[in-house]
Amino acid sequence: MVKSYKDLNVWKKGIAIVDNVYVITDKFPRQEQYGLVAQMRRCAVSIPSNIAEGFVRHHSKEYKQFLYVSLGSCAELETQLIIGKKRKYVTSDAMGKLEEDLNHESKMLMNLIKCLH
Repeated sequence: MVKSYKDLNVWKKGIAIVDNVYVITDKFPRQEQYGLVAQMRRCAVSIPSNIAEGFVRHHSKEYKQFLYVSLGSCAELETQLIIGKKRKYVTSDAMGKLEEDLNHESKMLMNLIKCLH
């Protein structure tokens, strides 16, 4: 029995993604601080935050809606990561790792959504 959102692997993976995004964006140029950096960090933080908020709502319909927001944040973050790569702010290695993590997170979110019927 899961007692807290902190027990969920999908939430833990989301926290790891946040950490990774902060490390990657620390290396972005200063002029991106209020642009791409801020947007990427907001998206990353949104992933585990919406998992947590949905969990405490105690209604599966509401919970699913928050999980879909997290899923959308994964796609948004991946898009921003692609932009960062094209601007040469993100290395191929960092890109590959974060894309893999986002793909895994998205699959876990979809599986959790399916379980909430």
